[in-house]
Amino acid sequence: MPDYPFLQQQFLDALEDSGSVCQRTGWTPRHLRVFSDGGEIAFMPLYLKSHSWGEYVFDWAWADAYRRHGLNYYPKLVSAIPFTPATGPRIRFAPGADRESATARLIGQGLELARETGASSWHVLFPGEDQLALLDTLGEEHGFMRRTGVQYHWFNRGYNTFDDFLGELVSRKRKMIRRERRQVIEQGLDIRMLTGGEIDPEIWDFFYGLYQRTYLKRSGSAGYLTRNFFHALAEVLPDQVAMAVARRDGAPVAAALYFFDDQTLYGRYWGCTQEYEFLHFELCYYCGIDFAISRRMAMFDAGAQGEHKILRGFEPVTTHSLHWIAEPAFAEAVRQFLRDEEIQMERYRIEAAQLLPYKITDQ
Repeated sequence: MPDYPFLQQQFLDALEDSGSVCQRTGWTPRHLRVFSDGGEIAFMPLYLKSHSWGEYVFDWAWADAYRRHGLNYYPKLVSAIPFTPATGPRIRFAPGADRESATARLIGQGLELARETGASSWHVLFPGEDQLALLDTLGEEHGFMRRTGVQYHWFNRGYNTFDDFLGELVSRKRKMIRRERRQVIEQGLDIRMLTGGEIDPEIWDFFYGLYQRTYLKRSGSAGYLTRNFFHALAEVLPDQVAMAVARRDGAPVAAALYFFDDQTLYGRYWGCTQEYEFLHFELCYYCGIDFAISRRMAMFDAGAQGEHKILRGFEPVTTHSLHWIAEPAFAEAVRQFLRDEEIQMERYRIEAAQLLPYKITDQ
């Protein structure tokens, strides 16, 4: 069974070897490792950051508060998958490793590195539930604080077809989705989901152009990921990448990139050469739901943000991160902020769930 794709060494190496993640881009690798006589027993990605871009857990206000008090917020340490707000393991353990002992040693190494580098803080972003509990328990004595957020995930309730999923929706939303999918086809678009070797080098080049186009449109600057990174994916994760490609008159006009393991589909990037009505929903959501159902995956994580996902069956779920702040006075201020924010996030999650289109909304 394929493992969580983003913590695999080949994926992390591709980011670094391609020049997408390096000191120049503000992501200096300082990974943590624990060894025993038999070799490496635990690995945790760690980056020395000179900015807060590409993290999806926003701490710009914290950085601004530091600046206004004459302190430097950067550099900081971040344990995360660069540019990837997908919940999952943040520590890779060797089989049979004592996870509690290894995690304690990793935390000790990280805090020592923070002191050596003068880092203001250490942030562990989007850990999965099992490792969250372990990191939370062991990190609490060192002052780590938990932060919550909300994303929107689709869950497979045992559907065999896309129509089975639609059958669980109220009539108005079911008709809306069918109309949106129909109108995509009526615009003369042909949609195919490609996997692995079906994604040829020309399509990867096309997709790289879309990625840069989309990044420039949203942020006004070039994207971090290089052409070489996308081509490397075909080599290092051939069985864990998929791409929904839209063509018109035989020529590609849009695409969406996915990663997957045995249980979860992860939607990551998309772009188009021109606007087509509802094409974003088709490539980024409906194709993904179709693919997840066909592979009997339990969940589809379509990425951060996007309240429009709720009306298309994506449920608001709580995400987590852990934060250590070196300056005691700021740590206490952040702690109070996080208490208040957690209440607001939970209130929002509950209210957002009321908008779900299912016939029974308490699933």
